[in-house]
Order: sequence, then structure tokens, then C-alpha cells
Amino acid sequence: MKLFREAGHDEMADRVEHELLGRNVLPGRWTFQIVEEFDDGYYAAFQEIERDAREKLAGGRRHIFEAEMKERRRTHGMPGHEATP
Repeated sequence: MKLFREAGHDEMADRVEHELLGRNVLPGRWTFQIVEEFDDGYYAAFQEIERDAREKLAGGRRHIFEAEMKERRRTHGMPGHEATP
């Protein structure tokens, strides 16, 4: 809003100040509350199912495709191309 005001756009700064700041994104909720609800609900369920599938189908290994791609693309013997840390 400061930049709007410095540029002489007080009306626009007023609109942002009065119509957006402090406004609920959804009825009764600010963005942090939406994120918390998403994290605790859908995303928590997704993580549990993904972890279960990974354990049962991939031996618990993560990022298998990326690890295989790294091995294919790295230049053996070159600094910064090591297979493991």
C-alpha cells in the first residue's frame, strides 16, 4: 500500500487496506486456517496411504525413479557427481 500511496494512488491503497487486509479467504477462515485444515485432513490421509503403498510395493524406498535417473546421468569420477553423500 505504501508504494500505491507514494505513486499517488491513494484510492487503490484504501481499497486494499479496507477490502483485502484482514478479510477471510473462505467464510470464517484466513489462509493459515485453510492450510492447517488441509494438512490435518486430506494431506495427512494422502501421506499415510502413500507411505503404506511405498512400504508394500517399493520396499520403503522413496524417489526410485529419480535415484535411477541420477545414476544414469551422473559422470563417474567427476566431482559433484558422486552416487551418495
